[in-house]
Amino acid sequence: MARAALIFPGQGSHSEDMADGLRDAPAIRLGLELLDYDPFQRLAEGTRYQQPAVFLCSVARWQLEQPEGLVAAGHSLGEYAALVAAGAVDFEPALELVDERASAMAEAAALTPSGMTVMLKGDPQAIAQLAASLELIVANDNSPGQLVLAGPIAALAQAEERAKEETGARAQRLDVSGAFHSPLMAPAAERLRVALERTAFREPRIPVYSNSTVTPFTDPQRQLAENLLLPVRWRETLLAFHELGVEEYIELGPGRILTGLVKRTVPVQ
Repeated sequence: MARAALIFPGQGSHSEDMADGLRDAPAIRLGLELLDYDPFQRLAEGTRYQQPAVFLCSVARWQLEQPEGLVAAGHSLGEYAALVAAGAVDFEPALELVDERASAMAEAAALTPSGMTVMLKGDPQAIAQLAASLELIVANDNSPGQLVLAGPIAALAQAEERAKEETGARAQRLDVSGAFHSPLMAPAAERLRVALERTAFREPRIPVYSNSTVTPFTDPQRQLAENLLLPVRWRETLLAFHELGVEEYIELGPGRILTGLVKRTVPVQ
């Protein structure tokens, strides 16, 4: 088997032209029929439509390219496309899960003014200490020099004001509607858990690594719901793949965000 990792991006990879050249792919044609709405026309409305759009593009790209891999992983939302590509779940129920997830996360985000802030460079330990002092969560460990904090808007604003002096990091608010991968997503996790209970999963053809454990999924029905509340350990996942002997990282979806994170994380071969 090819010593490649198949990697699937999350919500932040969306763009207005993301479906260009993919509209005839089976995933998008069937997906638009099943959804009964076009998420690509409603990207400006945020999480509710951006997540289904990214999922459809990721699966479509995988269908068109059919790459072989040793392992797979997805960044947050990307876990669903990774599980489809690995044969752990069929496309239609996975799309239903993504649709429910997007709706649930959008509704949970509306309950509390919250968001996410990326900390670029700086001292990771100092960033973690700053987050703890403000009761924020380190929600994403994306690569060396890129941590993402999540929590209430007021606390994020304080972190952004103090970031440079206390941590050496440059703070930048992300264009997302809520504090994803934090306890504020508890209502969404419960809704997703109910949807997952009626979804059939099977043994994947290749291991799919979970964001929260940096090990292959063992119980996706439970873990996918839990992962809404737990940090995305992407940097550690890439290092684990490197230790497995992965030599190539194939990004399947809109944009090249994950490819950039690979370049900043994985030691030069």
